[in-house]
Amino acid sequence: MDGLRVSVLDQSPIREGATGAVALRETLDLARLADELGYHRYWVAEHHGGPMLASASPEVLIPAIASATSRLRVGSGGVMLPHYSPLKVAESFSALSGLFPGRIDLGIGRAPGTDPMTTYALQRDRREAAPDDFPQQLAELLGYLNDSLPRDHPFARLAATLPGLPEKPEPWLLGSSHQSAIWAGELGLPYSFADFINPGGAEIASLYRERFTDSEALPAPRVMVGVWAICADSDEEAQRLASSSRMTMTLLRQGRLIPVPPPEKALRFLEQHGAARDGRPSGRRAVIGGPEKVRAGLERIAREYGAEEVMVVTITYDHAARRRSYELIAQAFGLERRGPGEEAREQVSVSSRPAAG
Repeated sequence: MDGLRVSVLDQSPIREGATGAVALRETLDLARLADELGYHRYWVAEHHGGPMLASASPEVLIPAIASATSRLRVGSGGVMLPHYSPLKVAESFSALSGLFPGRIDLGIGRAPGTDPMTTYALQRDRREAAPDDFPQQLAELLGYLNDSLPRDHPFARLAATLPGLPEKPEPWLLGSSHQSAIWAGELGLPYSFADFINPGGAEIASLYRERFTDSEALPAPRVMVGVWAICADSDEEAQRLASSSRMTMTLLRQGRLIPVPPPEKALRFLEQHGAARDGRPSGRRAVIGGPEKVRAGLERIAREYGAEEVMVVTITYDHAARRRSYELIAQAFGLERRGPGEEAREQVSVSSRPAAG
């Protein structure tokens, strides 16, 4: 597919025998590589209270990644809005946009990103369950970012106080359901669909387009699809690497959360439990194989969704294998790799740009 953008969603996986601190450093390393390889954007996820993923705080990782890179758009995949005050999210991402103009995305999600007890622990007020008022939260957040709250709204004046103005993040709505598609369409937002959660989303993407209301910021619908993929030098090696994710997902469905196991351990587990070695995480769709197979699979899914962009999610036990997977995908798609010294030239160009205003 000509013109298909390719991006990265990083969940900062923690491998067995390592720590969250190691996973976070590996996220920075992978972001630098993605910037060099020519990926379009790099999003970090939000997950809480588990031993497998260290991505609990996108707003902390984003400035570290943006500081370590120069070409990538950097953002949240996503901020789980029910945990937060809309004003605080608007302020944080406004500040990030002021620090990194034209590079910050605010991907917004509704899911808790964790189990019910951890969701409760994240609440500021624990006297009762938090209300399910995501549409109201989302409208308020967009009202701050767009300065579109009604003049008589009690918080209307706060839109003018956002710290990064006049810079703004680009908001996206994340989802894997019909309801998220309706909200994204009616609000005129770009839509990122998690095929790695719900592989039946092509119909939902069509619903988004049907409900889309254009705006000055987004005159036409825009779809990105998140896909689970592992690429290696051979199909067999990719399948071997994918066994780690298959074991973690199999146990997750049983309520057992573990760090990412090594492939040898995972293969023994899968064989003992009679699982077929097709490399697919339990209950999920995945694109796994050599470079040409993975490119064809990603393009096929993008066509299903009518997506202009595919965001690749890759989890392996070995960090070097994850780096290699993204290298091979970049080569397969012919992404424009940065040349020697280019980063230094870009940094000089940015630092010498006149200040806004």
